[in-house]
Amino acid sequence: MHKARKRFGQNFLHDQRVIDRIISAINPKPGQRIVEIGPGQGAMTEGLLAGTQGHLDVVELDRDLVPILRAKFFQAAALTIHEADAMKFDFSALAQAKIRVVGNLPYNISTPLIFHLLSHKDSISDMHFMLQKEVVERLCAEPGSSAYGRLGVMVQYYCDSTHLFNVGPGAFNPPPKVDSAIVRLMPRPATLQAKDEQVFANLVRQAFSQRRKTLKNNLKGLLTAEQIESLDISASIRPEKVSVEQFVALSNLL
Repeated sequence: MHKARKRFGQNFLHDQRVIDRIISAINPKPGQRIVEIGPGQGAMTEGLLAGTQGHLDVVELDRDLVPILRAKFFQAAALTIHEADAMKFDFSALAQAKIRVVGNLPYNISTPLIFHLLSHKDSISDMHFMLQKEVVERLCAEPGSSAYGRLGVMVQYYCDSTHLFNVGPGAFNPPPKVDSAIVRLMPRPATLQAKDEQVFANLVRQAFSQRRKTLKNNLKGLLTAEQIESLDISASIRPEKVSVEQFVALSNLL
């Protein structure tokens, strides 16, 4: 019996109704190439294999889980197990056609892992993740909400994000101390075009460096109040009131 390891942020999904609901939301189709991050003991892997009838790649960091997965799915010729760190994994290398990425992500690395995956966005058609509910709310937040911040702006610049449904702690073993949720992220063609995406990322980071301060105070040294207001954006509002489109306009002005 494998014991969940805190250092890997492991909470194994065991509620079959929840697993079925997630598989239904992902809706794997024959011939699609799906990549599962952190399959654990294979709770979702079985349903994904049945749905794709194509190729399933799983990326698992815990070397003690790899033999468990190999034993459980030894007859699955369409399964490739990658013993690797998803934070360093080259997802683009799997993409002869676009891949679909799914996973019950370790909550302690979910944000940097999403940013890593966005660096491979041109190879990905969609992503479905189990995350801490609070993180999903931040990913999908609209301007003006307390959950809206740097993470939401950066992800929504690249993706359409949808909060699908919540999952209680009892669906896991051991149960986490927080509620979870499923999010769908769909990379889209660049409808919002920052002239320099690094400048855009830096400006968004600085804008949210002190949430309670105004836009003009947080962007001091980058843009003047007059420059901000030349775009019909009030320089005296807080950053959580600024839309993704307005952040793109600010970075293009800079």
